[in-house]
Order: sequence, then C-alpha cells, then structure tokens
Amino acid sequence: MRSDTRRQTVTVAAFLLTISLNAAAIAIPLGGQATNVISDSFHVYVIPAGYVFSIWGLIYTLLGAFSVWQALPRNRERDVLRDLGWLPALSGVLNSLWIVLFQYRVFVLTVPVIAALLITLIAIHFRLWRHRGLLRGSAYWLARAPWSVYLGWITVATIANVAQTGQSLGIDAGGAAPAVAAVVLMVGIAIAARFVGRFGDAAYGWVIVWAYVGVAVKEAGTALVAGTALVGALLVAGLVVAAMLRRRASGGVAGTAAPA
Repeated sequence: MRSDTRRQTVTVAAFLLTISLNAAAIAIPLGGQATNVISDSFHVYVIPAGYVFSIWGLIYTLLGAFSVWQALPRNRERDVLRDLGWLPALSGVLNSLWIVLFQYRVFVLTVPVIAALLITLIAIHFRLWRHRGLLRGSAYWLARAPWSVYLGWITVATIANVAQTGQSLGIDAGGAAPAVAAVVLMVGIAIAARFVGRFGDAAYGWVIVWAYVGVAVKEAGTALVAGTALVGALLVAGLVVAAMLRRRASGGVAGTAAPA
C-alpha cells in the first residue's frame, strides 16, 4: 500500500509540474517568448490553425480529473491503476521537459522527448485497453478518455514537432514542401485510420479530425495540403462514426455499466 500511495502522490505532483510549466511558458514567458509565438515562427504546412491549440485546455482538464480520481483512497489498490504504474507520472515529466526544451529553442532534443512521450501514451493506451470492460460510465471519462484525447493530440504534435525541428536545422524541401507535407499528412491519416479501426477509439479519432480540419483552415491557400487534410479528416470522421454505430449495435454504449 505504501508503494500505491507513492505512485498516487507522484502522479499528482507530475501533473502539477506540467500545469505550472505550461502556465509559466505563457505568462512569464519562459525563454522570452510564448509557446504560440515560437510555433508561429515556423511555416511547415502541417501545423494547425492557432485556435486548434485550445485543445490543451480540454487535455489538462481531463488529466486533472484523472489525477484526482486515481488519488482517491478507494482507488489506491485498483488493478487498472496498478497496471498503469508510473506511466502517467512519466508522461507528466516528459511533457514538462519538452516545454522547457521548446521554450529555450533546443529543438533537436524536443524530438526524442516527444517521441518518448508518444511511446509512453501508447503504452498507457494498451494497458487501459486490457481493462476496457471495467472502464465504462464515469470511469471511462475519468480513466480512458483523458489518455485517448492526449494520445490523439500528441500523434499530431509529434508530426509538427519533427517538421519544425527539420526547418530549424535548415532542412528545407523548397518548392516540394507542400507535396512533402501532403505525404506526411497521409502517413498520419493511415496511422489514425488503423488505430480507430482496430480499437474503435472515438475520443482519439475526433482529436485527429479536429487537428486535420485546423490544418485545412490554416493552409486554405495551398490546395494540395488543405485538400489532403480535409479528406483525411472526413475519412477518420467516417471511421469514428462507424465504430460508434458498431458499439451501439453491440450494446457496448459508453455510459453504461461499471461505476467509478
């Protein structure tokens, strides 16, 4: 039980660290410029419009709810949380490290950090998937949904981060940039389609749709990029709707069974 309590405490601390650094990056700001200003200094065709980044508010709200839920005494010995172990805390540490590196423009190191974060979130997803039958109703929103939304966004953010880092290192596709961006977007679509098709994860899929529509909006003047992003968004949206209909038909509607 002592190890369970330590895990709960460290998970909350890691979340608070992430929130604090994120606030500092905007308010102080760390490194001299706010995160959105640094991001906007790049034009790599795969970064969504500014309004899309408001999703961080939803992500941090959901992660905050998870952090509180997992810290409740009644959940201390819950199997799903023991299975997750220290991975949620690790994700907070990696997110915090990424913020510091990005704010101080150490872009080349942000890539392995965000890749490690992506891998951590994938591991969390697979462990939660093993307990999906018990994570319904409020437990779904408190345990599974936060990490599905987070994973969806970091899938997109990893693509953008790699592109930004390449530009910061002087790697420029020149006139082929829109074509390269379209290919990169198609790779992202293929990954998302496979993920939604395999797991039927609507929360993950809607985040991809949100981000890709944002790319289409920002790059409306670049037909190849905007068209690819919009088609991808429609494809993933169709897969999400199909997955939701299948789940409803089979009686596995989120919101029923198992209390939190």
